[in-house]
Amino acid sequence: MNVVVVGPAREVAAAVLVRVFTEDAFASAALDAELKRRPQIDSRDVGLATELVYGVLRTETMLDDKIANLAARRGYASDPVVFAHLIMGAYQICFLDRVPVFAVVSEAVAGVSERAGERVGGFANAVLRKLAAQVEAQGRPSLEDTIAASAPGWLRGSLRRAIGRAGAAAYLTAGPVPPPIGLCVAQGVDRDALIAELRLAAPHASFEPGGVSPLSILVRGAGDVRRLPGIGERWIVQEEGAQVVALAAGAKPGDQVLDACSGHGNKSWLLAQQVAPGGAVDASDLHPQKIDKLLAGPPGKLVRATFTIDWTVGSGDVPDTYDRVIVDAPCSGTGTLRRRPEIGRKREADDLAGLADLQTAITLQAATRVRDGGTLLYAVCSVLKEEAEDVVARLVAGAEGSPVTLAPLPFESELLRSLAGDQPMLRLLPHVHGTDGYFVASLRVTKRG
Repeated sequence: MNVVVVGPAREVAAAVLVRVFTEDAFASAALDAELKRRPQIDSRDVGLATELVYGVLRTETMLDDKIANLAARRGYASDPVVFAHLIMGAYQICFLDRVPVFAVVSEAVAGVSERAGERVGGFANAVLRKLAAQVEAQGRPSLEDTIAASAPGWLRGSLRRAIGRAGAAAYLTAGPVPPPIGLCVAQGVDRDALIAELRLAAPHASFEPGGVSPLSILVRGAGDVRRLPGIGERWIVQEEGAQVVALAAGAKPGDQVLDACSGHGNKSWLLAQQVAPGGAVDASDLHPQKIDKLLAGPPGKLVRATFTIDWTVGSGDVPDTYDRVIVDAPCSGTGTLRRRPEIGRKREADDLAGLADLQTAITLQAATRVRDGGTLLYAVCSVLKEEAEDVVARLVAGAEGSPVTLAPLPFESELLRSLAGDQPMLRLLPHVHGTDGYFVASLRVTKRG
């Protein structure tokens, strides 16, 4: 009798999904970790494991409903390993055709049986065969419709309020998934020449210029990009939309700029090159460990000063004479759905009000560090109205006793004007621009009194 074993792609995908289900892990980081533990796995299995992880997480709600409708009880859902193998099998039956259905069912049953015994394996066999018969009779469901319907109701509603019903559907189903890795080219580096060099260094990979940022290179299939030549000197890893956000500040040579929520400093690195010669970029963040990482990496060579600041409390000893302050505020992160499909599991509708309060408080305080007549750029990795126009309206309304007023200001950046025209706000959308989802707004700062 042939003994069916769980293949490496399914082993990897199951391990990642279990971590997402039980540890609230980010799928991309968990997948990278699992693949590093198995350096011998071939590229086809890497591709299938990636497809299973991202596909299941994007369609989980509807696939779970299909399984539940075919099962007498939901006891299977209490064991994350059993659930992972079941739902991976369901995803393959519904949406993939590279592996025959009988092989999909056999491998899924093997994974369930290995975890929970033959009785539960028999249950999995029955459920998946019923699903396969259903699909054969009715046809495969639409992947796009399943993805859209699997998004949390609060997220679908919020997206519709922000970008309309058609826009919301396009946003939720935008690909590719996962998206390519973005590289940001340093000032003065010939992007085309660098692409040619990278292609020679990794001929199996794909390197293409980005579609929006003039500094972007999009990479697929290169493995660990940190092994490629030029990192830290001629380029850094930075998603293309994040590059556009930094460029939206309109920084020019000689400007004094504050990156007020700098994180690890990738935007600071880009901004510092924009203000040279004669200018300077300072960076601040709430978390000391992020400032430490900034200083230890490429941005540390370019940033003039750093501050550890809780903007909801005050501004500490940060100067108030900056020409430009950029606030890439903490947010829902829903702009990263293509690379982080588990975001819907991590957020609830009630989170948006608290985040909007936080975004407003941080930005109003950081605005006090801008010189009279200077510019503040507000940005979030989200396109939701609650974190976008609604926050801008609160910023313009101001806070009682605030020493500054804010008013919408058309973007000074040539790139942003090409995208937004004379409008002071812009959404970057994955289905339109190919980037992660962002909202950016330009505001003029005027000192009171």
